[in-house]
Amino acid sequence: MATPKTKDNLFLRRLPERPAARAPEALGAYPQVRMRRNRTDAWSRRLVAEARLAADDLVWPVFVQEAPGESAVAAMPGVVRYGLDTLIEAAGQAAEAGIPALALFPYYADDALKTADCAEAANPENLVCRAVRLLKENLPDLGVFCDVALDPYNSLGHDGLVADGCILNDETVEMLVRQSLAQAEAGCDVVAPSDMMDGRIGAIREGLDQAGFQDVKICAYSAKYASAFYGPFREAVGSGGALVGDKKTYQMDPANTDEALREVALDLQEGADMVMVKPGLPYLDVVRRVKDAFGVPTLVYNVSGEYAMLKAAAQQGWLDNDKVVMESLLAFKRAGADAILTYAAPEAAERLKAG
Repeated sequence: MATPKTKDNLFLRRLPERPAARAPEALGAYPQVRMRRNRTDAWSRRLVAEARLAADDLVWPVFVQEAPGESAVAAMPGVVRYGLDTLIEAAGQAAEAGIPALALFPYYADDALKTADCAEAANPENLVCRAVRLLKENLPDLGVFCDVALDPYNSLGHDGLVADGCILNDETVEMLVRQSLAQAEAGCDVVAPSDMMDGRIGAIREGLDQAGFQDVKICAYSAKYASAFYGPFREAVGSGGALVGDKKTYQMDPANTDEALREVALDLQEGADMVMVKPGLPYLDVVRRVKDAFGVPTLVYNVSGEYAMLKAAAQQGWLDNDKVVMESLLAFKRAGADAILTYAAPEAAERLKAG
């Protein structure tokens, strides 16, 4: 029986048909799909979470100083330099919170130890080597990374040796091998070359193996960019004021990502056990590309500038510190990072421990 042509149903017939709700084609057509259902409860959000953050994912960068006690780093709220007398207590608290490793960086107030030949970097009794021995004696199960670069020891503030205004690649690599051997002898678990000299991973691996340190790991800063986000770190290690020029001739151009894959490939060929992307938040696309391309342990450095700007905004009341710290760390995991070097490691680990 035909429907009477009333004014009301004539109007309805002119409306376009409403298509059934559709899920992505890969899932097929599910007319009743509602994405919000899995978000309604805390337990269901946890159940379907795609990326997870744990204390196991964190490496804590720690600054050490010759002076006893602690000194604040003005540009990094909440970060201090530790004397050897306070280092063990702080490291022990981090280990108790579940952090598996820390990374050491030295601060030298005495400019006499900063020289053109960077000899202090390879001194087996330098500050870092003494800190490593102390840590391994007191906390043998805590992993220790050591930065391999010359900037804290260089009177010109560069990561490499300098002659006539140019960075000397091969001569720097020789010094980096000596520095790595001194750190390995002290008990370091992971040497982490952050200098970006060509060929240094292969030379360090060969040097370590020949000296009997086959089990010492290499974490290569493979994609380290010439970034403006390192300023607070340079204050923390005391190299910023000494820096002459910039580091664009050896650190990567922020415009490039294909080049990052080539850098990673070369470091893996030379014997790197892990690779690093630095900085972190502005380079999440690089983290993702590296992980997808190589499937190797991929670390990311949540650098000083990233940390400082979140802390400064939180101090002003513009951001919620706890929420933005955890959200930014989760972003690294979502991008594919296996581990994160972050100054926020202690607070994040405690928050994760508390649930």
